[in-house]
Amino acid sequence: QVQLVEFGGGLVQAGGSLRLSCAASGRIASINAMGWYRQVPGKQRELVATISSGGSTTYADSVKGRFTISRDNAKNTVYLQMNSLKSEDTAVYYCNANGKRTWGSVPSDYWGQGTQVTVSS
Repeated sequence: QVQLVEFGGGLVQAGGSLRLSCAASGRIASINAMGWYRQVPGKQRELVATISSGGSTTYADSVKGRFTISRDNAKNTVYLQMNSLKSEDTAVYYCNANGKRTWGSVPSDYWGQGTQVTVSS
């Protein structure tokens, strides 16, 4: 069983910063890409940022220049530094990891339980 546990959500004023972290634990042979997604009620979950095992990153246009994704492969942990937060960043943020439970298994997607980020204007 692979578990992703997120930390760092909360309430912040517009223009402020938050740092999310997500640690993967359990039976994991390898982790490929890791990422952050977010969802607001009534809308589809959307990609925020991803990072490959080698450190290559992608960002949604709406967060470029404000958010930074990073990871610590030794700790199976991914981070999201969020600066210059806006009210439209308010959402539940979900951590995602694509990995293998064993070396011979097919890669699967795993999700955290979500953490609420609320930006007050």
